[in-house]
Formats: sequence, structure tokens, C-alpha cells
Amino acid sequence: MKNRTFGRTGWQVSELGYGMWGMAGWAGSDDAESMQSLQLAVNTGCNFFDTAWAYGDGHSERLLAQLVRANPDKTLYTATKIPPKHRLWPSRRGDKLEDVFPSTYIREYTERSLENLGLPRVDLMQFHVWEDDWTDDERWQRAVDDLKREGLVRAIGISINRWEPWNGVRTLRTGLVDAVQVIYNIFDQAPEDDLFPVCRELNIGVIARVPFDEGSLTGVLTRTSSWPKGDFRNLYFSTANLEPTVVRVDALKPLVPSGMTLPELALRFILSNDDVHVVIPGMRKAAHVKSNIQASDAGPLPANVISALRSHRWDRTPTSWSS
Repeated sequence: MKNRTFGRTGWQVSELGYGMWGMAGWAGSDDAESMQSLQLAVNTGCNFFDTAWAYGDGHSERLLAQLVRANPDKTLYTATKIPPKHRLWPSRRGDKLEDVFPSTYIREYTERSLENLGLPRVDLMQFHVWEDDWTDDERWQRAVDDLKREGLVRAIGISINRWEPWNGVRTLRTGLVDAVQVIYNIFDQAPEDDLFPVCRELNIGVIARVPFDEGSLTGVLTRTSSWPKGDFRNLYFSTANLEPTVVRVDALKPLVPSGMTLPELALRFILSNDDVHVVIPGMRKAAHVKSNIQASDAGPLPANVISALRSHRWDRTPTSWSS
């Protein structure tokens, strides 16, 4: 496993991190299997774990707490997120800061997460949604400054809404944000336009999430795919999205080099970009951990493959099923 420097924090994080949403918010999750997969990731060099209070109302955080306790001799970086108070994902134009992240609420949910994690401080506390219109509001600024000063968090981050990589750029320039989490994959290449250059300039840590486009870039979806009731993928892969997604994935498959899988191609596309410091695929099973680690070990893609993948960029705008 290769490490990268996580922006100005200076942390040496594994370039392949661990996204923990699926083990608390998706159908088919099993805690014992999740813990085995988490420990296997640690054993193979993964040291960055991304969770959120909203992943099972703290359930995913409590799984991470077990992992940290089981590895007292390892440096494991913990990242979690404060949920929006009105419980709406993503944030919307016109949302007021006081309705989403009031100052007292920021502290309350930081303390709740710390209790779930069983830690005196968390390495990275992120806002689970964000609006650039909140940039100059001193209330969130004072709240995060207090949390840092009191030693409850080491770094502050924002998680940018799906397909809005521009919606956070002004906030990064306040100097109060150390990291940004954004959707970036073969389809979603837009962060390269404006966001990544600013992150380079300001030395902001970059977390790439949704590397497989919620599973489509694993190559297993069909036009009739469905999931148990309550699973997020039923919303995301609605009729409006499933058919065009399968068509685009099918168009990608001929580009997969011999001896490589589509998931490996998807991960290595992201890891070929030095602007990304850590990518966080969901890995609920040991087989996922093993295959994703192999993608890290294999290194960047050849230039000609990256060039061919550029034409598969898919610029989309948020809609009712894209939260």
C-alpha cells in the first residue's frame, strides 16, 4: 500500500482508504463480516477510515471504534461527519446555516461522534453537506475554531454535494478548511476543472468518494437490477438513471486492458491523479479489500488508457434521485 501526504495536515495516509457507509446504510451488511474486512484492510496497510454519524445513526462510527481499540499499536486516521440538522441530503440553494449547522449543533454532534468512536478527539471532522453561500458566516467559523483549539478535532473538512464540485471553492479560501471530500471517478471528472487546482494552491487534502459510481463501475449492473426496500441504490438507480448508466458502462468495457477488471480500471484512474490523496471505496467483504489493494499496488494507468477514458466524462446536474 502506498501512502500520500494529506495536504497541509502532513499526515501520511494510505492512498486507498475505507468508506464505511455501506456497512451501516446498505442492505446485506453484516457486522462480523464488516469487522473482518476492516481488520484485513488494516493488516494490508490501510490507515484512513471515513464514516459519518448518519451511517446508521452512529452504528458505523461504533464499528470504527472497535477497530481502533483492536489496533492500539497502529496509527489509524479517523474521519467522520456532522449530519445536517434538517436531515436533507444534499443541501439546497437558499438553505440557511442556522437550519443546517447551528453553532451549538456543530458541537453537539462532534461530541456525539466522539462518544461513538470512544476517542478524546477525531482526526477529521467534516460537514456532511455544504453551501458556499455560508462561507463568510462567522458562526460556523467560530465553532470549528473552538473545536480545534480545545483539541476535540485535528482538522476540518467539507463534503461537497453530488455533481457540485464548485460548491465549496470559496469556502476553501477562508483558510479554515483542511480537507475536501468530493465525488470523482471515470464518469465524474468535473473536480479537475476548478476544485483540484484550488486544492493544489492551498494544499488542501482531497478525498475522492464514490469511485465506482455507487456500484455501476464494478460492471455488475443490468437494466433490471434492484435492491431490497430502503436501500439507497433503489433511489439512485431509478428508471431515469439505470438505463443510461448501463449503456455508458457497456461502452467502457472494451477499454479495459487485458488482465485488468473494470473495478481495477476505475480505481487506478483515480489513483493516477496526484491531486487525490486518498480514495475511499466501500469494502464490506474481504474480497473487496483484496481486489482494491491490488489496484493500489498496480500503480497508475498508462497514459494512453487515461486519454481514452477522458471521453467518458459524464457531466450531470443534481436531480431528485441524486442525493
